[in-house]
Amino acid sequence: MPARHEPIFDRYSVWRLLKESIDGNRGWKQAWRKPEPKARYDVVIVGGGGHGLATAHYLASVHGITNVAVVEKGPIGLGNSGRNTTIVRSNYLLPSNIRFYEYSLRLWEGLERELNYNVMMSQRGQLSLFHSASERDAAVRRGNSMLIQGVDAVLLDREAVRAMLPFIAMDNPMFPILGGLLQPRGGTARHDAVVWGFARAANRRGVDILEHCEVTGIRCESGRVVGLETTRGFIGAGKVGIAVAGNTSQLAAMAGLRLPIETHLLQAFVSEAIKPLIGCVINFGAGHFYISQSDKGGLVFGGALDGYNSYSQHGNLPLVEHLMSAGVSMVPALSRLRVLRQWAGMMDMTMDGSPFICRTSIEGLYLNGGWCYGGFKATPGAGWCFAYTIAKNEPHPLNADLTIDRFFEGRMIDEAGVGPKPWAQ
Repeated sequence: MPARHEPIFDRYSVWRLLKESIDGNRGWKQAWRKPEPKARYDVVIVGGGGHGLATAHYLASVHGITNVAVVEKGPIGLGNSGRNTTIVRSNYLLPSNIRFYEYSLRLWEGLERELNYNVMMSQRGQLSLFHSASERDAAVRRGNSMLIQGVDAVLLDREAVRAMLPFIAMDNPMFPILGGLLQPRGGTARHDAVVWGFARAANRRGVDILEHCEVTGIRCESGRVVGLETTRGFIGAGKVGIAVAGNTSQLAAMAGLRLPIETHLLQAFVSEAIKPLIGCVINFGAGHFYISQSDKGGLVFGGALDGYNSYSQHGNLPLVEHLMSAGVSMVPALSRLRVLRQWAGMMDMTMDGSPFICRTSIEGLYLNGGWCYGGFKATPGAGWCFAYTIAKNEPHPLNADLTIDRFFEGRMIDEAGVGPKPWAQ
């Protein structure tokens, strides 16, 4: 529903399009305001990406906390939110992660209606291929774990995969495809649209979005956070939430916290546009290569980490060669395409491959980070749980296990060992 202060004609609808076409499109307003910072807010969220904006939206819409600011060092949408491969799924193995990501997927399924914004959600399915008997056993285990938690999972044999993807190299001598695990409700969403949709929705409920406002320090007094030093002056805050993707350790260090995470790069690529070829998201397990096709026709793909700590956002050439060879091994026709764009996103990598959404030892300071490969797909769920944790000063049952305390207590949530593996570098 629209906020009470919002006129009904400020909503996007077919009637609004008709009205503006008649009026010469003179009635459109900018999606969010450009306010000056207030002296103090009840809550300040550091990070204007999907997670930060979703947190602000749910603080206002669910918990009624509207004296909120989101601070972002650059323009909205130019950080990690625009540097991913747009995949949405909940096909995890461990119960804590399954419950969280499944709740996030259910939020995705109603997000466009909630935000009154087209995020281009496309539930085309996500298929993880396997190549050996041991990988089949792992897929069966994962699928059974998903089914126990009420999540959709379908085990496909070799012929079912062949019928679904006739262009796949089923008999590759090094990586023969024996089958796959399909989550029919998985798919993709448009990363830019998600950020813009949450920004617009938060703005409609009174949240201040402060762009070009870099945090240079976190001020604490007597063990409690009192505000932020920024390039636009000091901003007082009753509570501060950090949701800054690959920069989490840097922001936490400003408050004197050391975190069990490393920052790594994850590269992504887009090919030239072609006619519809790939109708789902495919994960080629042998080479850690995943691919889907965008609505514009380009093939969007990525793979593993570059393998060293970095904040560079451009990636390295050996990983490019690895991904191209993995892609051609799975789909030989890819060798005929040109790659048009490449980028790298910075990611917080925890040692067990699972995130944290939690309070810290500093009163009023909260953390959302360590997302490894799962940041984009977690966007609405992370925002919902982070908003709950900030508003209630306690975790929701969905993120009760996803606290940073687990690293001190030895209760890892090791999701198939997908952390950064620092011993292997």
